[in-house]
Parts: sequence; structure tokens; C-alpha cells
Amino acid sequence: MTQDELKQAVADAALAYIRPRLENDTVLGIGTGSTANLFIDALAQIKGQINATVASSEASAQRLKGHGIPVYELNTVDRVDFYIDGADESNRALQLIKGGGAALTREKIVAAVAQEFICIADESKLVHTLGQFPLPVEVIPMARSHVARELVKLGGDPVYREGVVTDNGNVILDVFNFSIPQPLTMEEKINNITGVVTNGLFALKPADVLLLGTAEGVKTLRAEIRAASPERSC
Repeated sequence: MTQDELKQAVADAALAYIRPRLENDTVLGIGTGSTANLFIDALAQIKGQINATVASSEASAQRLKGHGIPVYELNTVDRVDFYIDGADESNRALQLIKGGGAALTREKIVAAVAQEFICIADESKLVHTLGQFPLPVEVIPMARSHVARELVKLGGDPVYREGVVTDNGNVILDVFNFSIPQPLTMEEKINNITGVVTNGLFALKPADVLLLGTAEGVKTLRAEIRAASPERSC
């Protein structure tokens, strides 16, 4: 199967995963990116059953509205039942790198509110150690150089993503050559740099379920495996 076919398979699997659990008042959180777009398109098949969604980016909100699916501001709902989104990388503890589409802050906010975070990805995204994909960091524009110097001290090679402004009006530094064997610790260290809005590590709040597209079909990985990790018994 091609990568696009694997992405379509996990998008369809995510729809099948949530569909039996949908109720009249279910609120769906919707992520950003190519795999999330395929899920949005799949969701259009049952749009009559969807009463409320919250989007992690303006692009996803527009795609949902284009299908006639209602989109609400997060502040107007009292909960998010399921958050469905892709990932740039995942380890087997379901700790993620996200933010290739520059929506990491809003993605992290919706994930924090969600009762269940369902990650959908193809098998190329599953790695032993996070960091092969450059780690996005959203930064207040005036702090860009300061944050870059601090990221160098942490061992990374930050590169300004030119021409990109986030939905929040900020800029992105992508950190290359940055192996992350301890995602929890590194997420906190980067977030503590003055001028950082947030970074693309989803370790403090990882996915609950990973639907992984493989040549043998979609596999379901669950977060309980984190108990075997030595980092904070994570």
C-alpha cells in the first residue's frame, strides 16, 4: 500500500472507532494536516450524526464547514469527547511529535481538553526514539533569536521556518539533529524557555490510542505500554 492509502485506511478506521460511541451531545475535536483532512472527509459521510466539532486550526475549521459540519469555539463547549489527529512521529509509549503544519499550540490545547486522544498515522511515523522529525517550537516573534540560542544549548539545531505565521500570530523554529530519549523532561525544559509558547512534544499529554496503518492492516496501540518506560514510570 502507498502512504496515501495507509493514511486513508487509518482515517476510515478512526471513523469506525468513534461511530458506535457517538451520542447526540458528542463533541469531536479535529486536528490538522493531511491525515486529519482525510478523517474530515470521511466524517462527512455521517455529518447528520455530528452536532458539534472543535477544530485545531482555521484550515480544519474551513474544511469542516465546507462539508456542512458544525464548528464551535472551544470556549463555548464544556468538554471534548474525542480528539482525532495525526502525528509527525510517535514512539511506542504514544508520545508524539506534532506541529509540521504549524498548528501545534491549538492542537495541544484541544488534546488537553479531550477525554480521549485518538492519533491516526501510517507506520512510517512509528519510531524507537523521537527526534528524527524536526521538533517544531512556537515562539513569540521578538524572542526568536533568544529561544534559538537556548535550543542550541539543549543540543538541537534550530531553523527559522521562513514565511510561516501561526494562527496565533507567532513564528516556528524547527529543531533538527535533536534526538529525544526523554520526551517528558525535554517538553518541560523547552516550554520553560522564556518566549516559547509551546513545543511539538506531546509527552506530558500523549495519545490514548494510536491507529497505525500498516501493510498488514490498521493496528491499534494503546497507552498502557507507557508503564514500561523508565522516565517517570511513564
